[in-house]
Amino acid sequence: MIIYEFFRNAILAGIFASIICGVMGVYIVLKRIAFISSGIAHATFGGIGVGVLLNINPILTAMMFSVLSAIGIEYASEKTKLHEDTAIGILMSLGMSLGIIFISLSKSYTVDLFGFLFGNILSVSTYDIYLMALLSFTSIATIYLLFKEFVVISFDEEFGRALGIPVSKLKLLFLILVALTIVILIKIVGIILVVALLTLPAATARKFSKKVKDMMLFSVFFGVIAVLLGLVLSYYLNLPSGATIVLISGTIFFVLSIIKDYHF
Repeated sequence: MIIYEFFRNAILAGIFASIICGVMGVYIVLKRIAFISSGIAHATFGGIGVGVLLNINPILTAMMFSVLSAIGIEYASEKTKLHEDTAIGILMSLGMSLGIIFISLSKSYTVDLFGFLFGNILSVSTYDIYLMALLSFTSIATIYLLFKEFVVISFDEEFGRALGIPVSKLKLLFLILVALTIVILIKIVGIILVVALLTLPAATARKFSKKVKDMMLFSVFFGVIAVLLGLVLSYYLNLPSGATIVLISGTIFFVLSIIKDYHF
């Protein structure tokens, strides 16, 4: 099966996804913002609808919508009296509704909408690979340059402010990176399951290390294992690739958690 181009693309996409999830997922787990990630992911569906309506690459419009959603969430939590979870709920429902309306207005249904909702890693194109590589490099480079600052605000924002760290600006930057990560993952596991792939490898890694860098390495490792096993199983058993990858990742989490907690 490795001789097929679509499978080679799927492996590359899975590796890129595992790397970016391993890094961003650790921060998401530490800051306990999985719900924010879910809100951004669902709001991104509005961007996919715009892409379908205008007959342009939905990933590009999804990228714009995801970034705008991240900015909207941060603005609502910092500048208005809305609670963060309320702002997320509003943006999530608006994004999904806009996506449905835009798609219904479109005269073309050639885009695999089911793939955007639930993922289809086997449909990843060479263009998608280049885009994933670019977004992954951008995110990793940003995290590398601001690693210490992100670690501080992940554990204690007030302490970060006391040190003179621009917490609000870094939180916004982090949410934008999360938004770009979600765009990378849409073709892998889809909007519905994107948060699972962001959190499960990182949550598993947290069982084995307390150091952030080590957690990231473990998280990347568990992500790669889940993607490769999920790809093989979905190929031979004719199962949905995204759901299979997430199921493998969840199985790894529960099995290793039991072994770790009960010292088998």
